[in-house]
Amino acid sequence: MSNSQVSPKHIAIVMDGNGRWAQQRKLPVAAGHKAGVETVRSVLNLAKAKGVRCLTLYAFSSENWRRPKLEVSALMALFSNYLDSEVAKLKEEGVCLQFIGRRDRFSPALIKKINFAESETKENSSFYLTLAVDYGGREDITNAARQLAEQVKQGDLAVGDINEALLGQHVALSDLPEPDLFIRTSGEYRISNFLLWQLSYAEFYFCESLWPDFSEKEFNAALASFSQRDRRFGARPDQSS
Repeated sequence: MSNSQVSPKHIAIVMDGNGRWAQQRKLPVAAGHKAGVETVRSVLNLAKAKGVRCLTLYAFSSENWRRPKLEVSALMALFSNYLDSEVAKLKEEGVCLQFIGRRDRFSPALIKKINFAESETKENSSFYLTLAVDYGGREDITNAARQLAEQVKQGDLAVGDINEALLGQHVALSDLPEPDLFIRTSGEYRISNFLLWQLSYAEFYFCESLWPDFSEKEFNAALASFSQRDRRFGARPDQSS
């Protein structure tokens, strides 16, 4: 069925290209990440204006710890500063801010800020902004399987009762509609271990723009592309529902 004039409910984005953006301008990598934060603010406003209800951003993958220590430190500082500057505004605007991924590898001070941000905005329901930090899709599914295995071990669950729906209740974002549009910037054509379970039926949109250059025009192009997709979920094209 055609999605003409229909906006996605949930957009997931791999925000790629900050480093290359800085490199092109002979700037430190941290400058690219800082510019990327401005794009986050812009895209959040655009999504709300277009009727999108949920936005999930891949902010820091579990593999990003392999990057140079100086870059990781700069990212952590930027993340901390973002929470300091944005939480009050997000709360006022009705945005629920939540995080998926591990937290135990962050500093106690950053963990405290993450928990505070979630607590401050948890009652909001007009828009859901999720930041994936120290997140990996394979680990997400592994953790879900581990939780179900523990229930079986405790005698609270029979192996035969485990099905797709039950496993889906234990992965990240289970409380939100599944992402229906996935966007990746910077000309890379892969999902890089992001939301492996959740993106099963998402429409994919790849663009050449580096994340700091991702503009309203590019965002609208992604929505236009989505509206032209025929989302059948396995049905035949001639089936109307």
